Amino acid sequence: MLNKEIVFLDDYEHAMTRLVSYEDIAQYVSVRVYHAPLKGGDLTEAVSKASVLVLMRDRTPLTVELLDMMPRLELVVFTGTRNAAIDFAALKRRNIPVCHTEWGPSKDSTAELAWAMIMAAHKQIVGQSNLLRSGQWRNSQSLLPVLKGERLGLIGLGEIGGRVAKMGQAFGMEVLTWSPNMTAERAAEKSVRSVSLEELLSSSGVVSLHLVPSADTQGLINSARLKLMRPNAILVNTSRSSLVNTTDLVSALYAGTPGAAALDVFDIEPLPIDHPLRKAPNVLLTPHLGFVAKDVFRQFAKDTHEIISAWLKKQPLPRVLAG
Repeated sequence: MLNKEIVFLDDYEHAMTRLVSYEDIAQYVSVRVYHAPLKGGDLTEAVSKASVLVLMRDRTPLTVELLDMMPRLELVVFTGTRNAAIDFAALKRRNIPVCHTEWGPSKDSTAELAWAMIMAAHKQIVGQSNLLRSGQWRNSQSLLPVLKGERLGLIGLGEIGGRVAKMGQAFGMEVLTWSPNMTAERAAEKSVRSVSLEELLSSSGVVSLHLVPSADTQGLINSARLKLMRPNAILVNTSRSSLVNTTDLVSALYAGTPGAAALDVFDIEPLPIDHPLRKAPNVLLTPHLGFVAKDVFRQFAKDTHEIISAWLKKQPLPRVLAG
């Protein structure tokens, strides 16, 4: 079967064949791993002979046009449990099965990152570190408030939002929440108070986003809603960039309301070198690290290996999503 190829795309972290050995599979099929993002002709050439295509999350969209360039494709695998960048209808028309991996402790990892970003922005860790690196010591910007008694506003209170709420309560914060389907009863189950979006935005010192994106939440945080926020508030997004109108946020940061933002997700990833967020004031940026944890990627690699092994042995495929 060495005339068949398994192609991994977008393994930025060099994880998929490092955390789990593919030596057993490489005896029977060619295994090619691409670490850098591919576009245009480079992408087409990379996937043109693929029998199995492994997608890291939704980093590269699998469109009908790209599928047309893969006449040998027999199986698609993606990491995680959801992928909005795959044309499932086109795959179904070709009877190509799609399998996914489990997540591992990704929700714990994302909640940890959300709090790392909240603390880094609130305590101005980067700026204070830069003071020392430049030969200085404390200054007037070093006199910072505490979080105890402050309001934490959570837009979304699912598994990740619930974890973030518990951490906020441990700091002595009052936790508020809003989502399109939130009820007072659901909020009370986590000792959180349900309020209107307007109250949450206008009264919270920290606003953290934890919604699953939908058509109704596209651009939820726009210019009008950003103006509701306090000038000393922090907006944190470790969820999805589509929840925030990025152009409006950049303008709001220059205007000083909110006072700061901490962002892990972006409309275009990797973030272009000339993107205005890179130069915006009072913004902390991380390269989509929410789910990027060794334990999570080990789960991705293990499950992908399991799926491909079953495909090689013509056994029933685990976690088939379509096809």
